[in-house]
Amino acid sequence: MQNSEAMALSAALLAVAGDLTQRINDGVAARGFTDIRPAHGFAFARLAPGGATATELAAHLGVTKQAASQLVDEIVRKGYAERRPHPGDARARLVVLTERGRACTRAAEEAAVDVVGGWAELMGEGEVRALWGRLARIAPHGPIKPAW
Repeated sequence: MQNSEAMALSAALLAVAGDLTQRINDGVAARGFTDIRPAHGFAFARLAPGGATATELAAHLGVTKQAASQLVDEIVRKGYAERRPHPGDARARLVVLTERGRACTRAAEEAAVDVVGGWAELMGEGEVRALWGRLARIAPHGPIKPAW
């Protein structure tokens, strides 16, 4: 692959990722969650399974503990999460989604279905599934970090 082709493929993948993020965020806002940014969604993805500490959230997002703490303060203040005692560490606090946070996460899932459904209309269901399979082979394992 030529340098220009590699750069064009890189640009296309970044454009799709950026568009996907924006369209999911727009879908979340259209469903009534207008005070959320894409960074919140990346945090919610880590918190959804059972909560996390601010330190774990910082590692997931690729930010400092201070930045993660500020984000936690914001989503707690907005009613999307709450701090609870950590069941395994008396010094730590577990940040968990509230019902509002879980509802917002469901809205993001619905918005993702809308976006991917549009791809299926454009390319066909089989092509979307093939794309998913190919991307799964090269996608890194671990947290999905936003591009700051």
